[in-house]
Amino acid sequence: MRIFISTGEVAGDLQGSLLIAALKRQAVATGLELEIVALGGEKMATVGATLLANTSEIGSIGILESLPYILPTLQIQRRAKAYLKQHPPDLVVLIDYLGPNLVIGSYIRRHLPQVPIVYYIAPQEWVWSINSRNTNLIVGITDKLLAIFPEEARYFQEKGAKVTWVGHPLVDRMQKFPSREAARTKLGIGSDEMSVVLLPASRRQELKYLLPVIFQAAQVIQAKLPQVHFWIPLSREIYKKPIEQAIQHYCLRATVISGQAEEVFAGADLAITKSGTVNLELALLSIPQVVLYRLHPITAWIARTVLKGSIPFASPTNLVVMKPIVPEFLQEQATPENITQAALELLLNRDRQEQMKADYQEMRQKMGEVGVCDRAAKEILQMLPNFGRC
Repeated sequence: MRIFISTGEVAGDLQGSLLIAALKRQAVATGLELEIVALGGEKMATVGATLLANTSEIGSIGILESLPYILPTLQIQRRAKAYLKQHPPDLVVLIDYLGPNLVIGSYIRRHLPQVPIVYYIAPQEWVWSINSRNTNLIVGITDKLLAIFPEEARYFQEKGAKVTWVGHPLVDRMQKFPSREAARTKLGIGSDEMSVVLLPASRRQELKYLLPVIFQAAQVIQAKLPQVHFWIPLSREIYKKPIEQAIQHYCLRATVISGQAEEVFAGADLAITKSGTVNLELALLSIPQVVLYRLHPITAWIARTVLKGSIPFASPTNLVVMKPIVPEFLQEQATPENITQAALELLLNRDRQEQMKADYQEMRQKMGEVGVCDRAAKEILQMLPNFGRC
């Protein structure tokens, strides 16, 4: 049986890899021979997917920011459509990646109507939907939607989709993280040292809009707290050189590290981070965090005045419970001064730390129980033609 999986960006590659590992486990358990072909990244390839194209490098948020990626995306879509036409899969799984996946899904629905489509980790239309067009497209192309949040499940069910809530796959991933003590020992972090994680970028645009603000805040924190050491786990190796250059420019006591994000996160006292999936990872580890995000000013203006977009929160941690668990600073509010103040409060105020950790527990209850990826894999395999009757 051949499954085609389509996703993009660093987060999609991670979620795709977790799902593929579970699909392979479940296939072995049921005696099913499985071939997985994908649009994704290195993590998915490592666990056994055959990549048609690497889409982890194609990622942006915003209108102007996406312009450089239009042509590469169109080229990849043409390649994917040609493959799908020549080698029709038995099932398709779409993971997030709104625009490109709607194109792929619509193509399959028109030209390969017999192929079932599962949407796993649907785009966050339930949070920031400006109009119903995208929601209707998602529902129209999807035979089954596997939701990771209860509110997401409710939203798409009300819109007519066939939905199963499986929980969030990071719940599974967290089982592999070391304890705080083990992580700090492995990294050589002393008991008197404050470890602060800086997470400026998983997309190229974020190096421009987020890194300078985060590093300016880190510079002030370092001056006030000499016992602080900064850790910067790389989301992609190509960011290593610009990040190291920025460390020198801002004279930070910082370590750039590859491949040990689990230890860096688990051993941290605080994270200053871009908004994204990583916020949930930190929350599940009970690490206090300050979240920020910035777009090109013109993109922000268009979103506010033309599209009239409005979101209650940016950080997934806050979105899960629809309340401000972690401080988040967007656009003009994402200043070094605001970030520094919030970070120092979390580092030095024990009551503030404990309150955030208590709120994290409320968030955790809405992310499901361990076994998410295997539940999702079982749901997907059951959609295969003649599954269980071979």
